[in-house]
Amino acid sequence: MPAHYPNLFRPLKLGNMEVRNRLLMSAMSINFGVDEKGMVNEQLTAYFVARAKGGAGAMLVGGGAVHPTGLELPHLPTLWDDDCIGPLEKMVKAVKPFDSRFGVQLMHGGRQSYHDRKVAPSAIPAPAVVKGVPRELTADEILEMVAAFGNAARRCREAGFDFIEIHAAHGYLINQFLSPNANHRKDQYGGAFENRIRFLLQIIADIRSKCGEDFPLGIRINGEDYISGGWTMKDTLRLAPILEGLGVAYLHVSAGVYGSRQLTIPSMYVEQGCFVHLAERVKEKVALPVVAVGRIKTPEMAEQIIKEGKADMVAMGRSFLADPQWPRKAMAGRRKAIRHCIGCCLGCIHAVLALEPGGCVVNPSVGREYLAGSQTAARGSEATALKVLVVGAGPAGLAAARAACLAGCEVTVLEKQRKVGGALDDAAKAPGRKELGDIINFFLNELDELGVELKLGRPVDADFLDELRPQAVVLATGALPEAPMIKGLARTEMELFTVNEVVGGKVDLSGRKIIVLGGGQAGLVGADYLAGLGCTVAVLHRGEHFAEEMSSNDRYYLRERLKQVDVSLFKKIRKLRFDTKGVSFKCNGTTVELKGYDAVVIAENMKSVRQAANLLKGRQVELHVIGDARSPRHLMYAIEEGEQVAEMLVAG
Repeated sequence: MPAHYPNLFRPLKLGNMEVRNRLLMSAMSINFGVDEKGMVNEQLTAYFVARAKGGAGAMLVGGGAVHPTGLELPHLPTLWDDDCIGPLEKMVKAVKPFDSRFGVQLMHGGRQSYHDRKVAPSAIPAPAVVKGVPRELTADEILEMVAAFGNAARRCREAGFDFIEIHAAHGYLINQFLSPNANHRKDQYGGAFENRIRFLLQIIADIRSKCGEDFPLGIRINGEDYISGGWTMKDTLRLAPILEGLGVAYLHVSAGVYGSRQLTIPSMYVEQGCFVHLAERVKEKVALPVVAVGRIKTPEMAEQIIKEGKADMVAMGRSFLADPQWPRKAMAGRRKAIRHCIGCCLGCIHAVLALEPGGCVVNPSVGREYLAGSQTAARGSEATALKVLVVGAGPAGLAAARAACLAGCEVTVLEKQRKVGGALDDAAKAPGRKELGDIINFFLNELDELGVELKLGRPVDADFLDELRPQAVVLATGALPEAPMIKGLARTEMELFTVNEVVGGKVDLSGRKIIVLGGGQAGLVGADYLAGLGCTVAVLHRGEHFAEEMSSNDRYYLRERLKQVDVSLFKKIRKLRFDTKGVSFKCNGTTVELKGYDAVVIAENMKSVRQAANLLKGRQVELHVIGDARSPRHLMYAIEEGEQVAEMLVAG
């Protein structure tokens, strides 16, 4: 029995299939890794091989569309033609040597598909995200969809996959049949519970007829839709024994649909393990294996879920994006070495919903696994001796230091403050955003293990450069808020602060009336922080939309928080003018005056800090400027540039 997390690393039987541990990499619509016909390619293969090597007990290919009308996103695997079998078989053969059970999640997007050929049980549009009214399926077309699921399952079995999972959750086609708010049919597929589950039961029967009783078949189902008129736990507990009687291999219990009160993929504002209670309820009702999901990111939580009998297996998606080696590190007791998902939803959700390839803020290698080892050409024997100075210990600088050290460079990190993390360390102090600090902790642990010298409270100067004599300097000195030119601001009697000072705890504004200038992410997070101190806050935003740089999932929870406190939000403001104790401006054609305020918090424009570059003039030093020092933007670019700078350093 493993010494670390023994329950988590016990084998498990799913149907007639044994899985080496209790960790399932859940299916994700990652939106890359297929060609123009939807056939899987080497990019998706390498992505899964990396996670099989990392120790996943089982993995699921996401978004396997069974019918052309059900392709959720444009760059997902297609399973509606036998042409898919060859490429899938090649991918399976690449994964097989690493002892990870490999499956495909079969799905039809229904009304939640990003195209204009949407079909659904009823002609009712999705409540959010995807626009357009779907066409109602005829009874004959429903049978065509049933057969499409069965044929797709048969192709997966022929390609050599170990199991399949039917996606009956998250507001996609099967869930639409199950949920009264999406299914207004008057025939044998609508109305009564027995009619609404008919489509799913017919799919299971068709798959059995084409794949046999011995091919493991799991079902992903919602415990709750979390939307008015949707599928509920009462329905789930009624359906679960029926599915058990049909011999399904497991039930994977999730939650939410597009537009639900609790999002299917919650951000850092939602407690870890947020859907585990739903799996626990189902497990009380059935004897077959139950899979729990919902922001399970630490081995301690995963172990506890299994140990306490709340579920038999845990599913993690974003955690496997952030760190493919999560299982191996946990099994070896190296919990501090795990690169955790921070729940920002930027690379995995925001990018995908923008119809771009998915990625990960904390792991820029997602989608680039197939390029590993081909992008860096060594400088020669001197590469291992390249002396690199990294100026700035924020996320970009720490990422650069780690990557450069791993590439064989001799690295020193210099930080003028007496703490690491830069602006991200301040941001992690805001309510609900503590997990931002997880990536800083990961980098610190890595640098400690690598023996990288970290000098805090030491600004860069000519004497230090003369002493160290670096061959390359990576400037990662970040950015600071810039005071805008606005009428009256320079003469106001209100105190002026930056959002960094406020959220970083450098000033105490408890109980005061505050104007926050800027409604981007920094402004809204700052307003939330101030509201927690009992402040009355007015956010003035000159842009069209609030916090556009945040993922919609993360922004949703922040906006919901701000509705509960004394924060007023104004956007698209014009003709802004400050006076001694307040402001006036135009908003939606109306003049608004705010009086009796104590302070103004600047959270609008940011300006790069890179004065240290002046010290390098006249020196034979290779200079790389990264992160906010290069151009202020969000965290994803900062870490990506930090890791990629190592490629430039060793390439020469």
